[in-house]
Amino acid sequence: MPRRTALLALALGTAAGLTACAEEPGSGADAAADAGGPVAVTATDDSCELSRTALTAGRNVFTITNAGSRVTEVYVYEGDRVVTEKEDIGPGVEYELTTQIPAGEYDVACVPGMVGDGIRTPVTVTAAAGGEEVDPAQQQAVDAYRAYVQEQADALVPLVAEFAAAVKAGDVERAKALYAPSRVPWEAVEPVAESFGDLDPKVDLREADLEEGQDWTGWHRLEKALWVDGSTAGLEGVADQLVADVTDLQGRVQNADLSAASIGNGAKELLDEVATGKVTGEEEAFSHTDLVDFDANLAGAEKAYEVLSPIVRAEDPALATELEAQFAAVEAALAPYATGGGTYVSYDTVTEDQRRELARVVDALGEPLSRLAAVAAS
Repeated sequence: MPRRTALLALALGTAAGLTACAEEPGSGADAAADAGGPVAVTATDDSCELSRTALTAGRNVFTITNAGSRVTEVYVYEGDRVVTEKEDIGPGVEYELTTQIPAGEYDVACVPGMVGDGIRTPVTVTAAAGGEEVDPAQQQAVDAYRAYVQEQADALVPLVAEFAAAVKAGDVERAKALYAPSRVPWEAVEPVAESFGDLDPKVDLREADLEEGQDWTGWHRLEKALWVDGSTAGLEGVADQLVADVTDLQGRVQNADLSAASIGNGAKELLDEVATGKVTGEEEAFSHTDLVDFDANLAGAEKAYEVLSPIVRAEDPALATELEAQFAAVEAALAPYATGGGTYVSYDTVTEDQRRELARVVDALGEPLSRLAAVAAS
């Protein structure tokens, strides 16, 4: 399938959860983890109930049901670190989340209304009998994906530094030109960046998601200054903080916990980002550069599938065929909005009918992509 590198190349030119631990299906860590069956998570507006809280290390499946009246999120935390997550679970919706978890103490958190720290339920994960062995194919995928994430993080820092320099110089037009390209590597690996929970709110918080009394920093604070205020006066500290935060991310990547399951879940999270933020036009409310983000999210999801594809082709060749066809369909639907050199039309020029068609092809990819983590971790 096509390798989507053109957008990152353009950006560079413009600027000038968990260690894989599954064995063969039905044996060792997988068999022990699956022995108790899926863990049912029932989320309501004021509770987060699990069918059991003692798990075995390895592959675990959470079947999530939102029995409340508000959209919710479900996270698996180790301390304050996000191991895996599923956002935007509507009332009455069920979702199956596959994870690979080593022994340790965790929390499963439901976040009704997607606001606040959520309702946490402690979970204890014990080592499987006979220990946990690394599946070579899964480890190869993890190593390849970590190298990709590091590559994106390394590219991100100079892009943001150039953008920040324009902001600090008060050069509004140059800062506008550098804004969208500076976000490309972040958008490609956003699920890994979000796993470091303290970084994402500082770097990528939208104005609509601000909580009362919360400081607003990061890209979108600067986006509003550029496109609405027409001035970046007084925001030098915000620009410097953005550079510091993405540099922090660059140094953390090698310590990120990755697994075949988390890579697969991350691919679906990236597509969910497209469906809930980019296609709706909510992400880039002032600059309308949503299609650049869309392309970067899609590129990151494709890379996640690429590193997992040898496993998927061996375990479920029909899924591999379907995913490759649906990725191609989304690329074809996005292509007419390209303006050359990796840039895209302003999203406020895309009609409602055109947005619905983009949403349709994204949804068509979302269903098979939701099965990627389970197959890759089998």
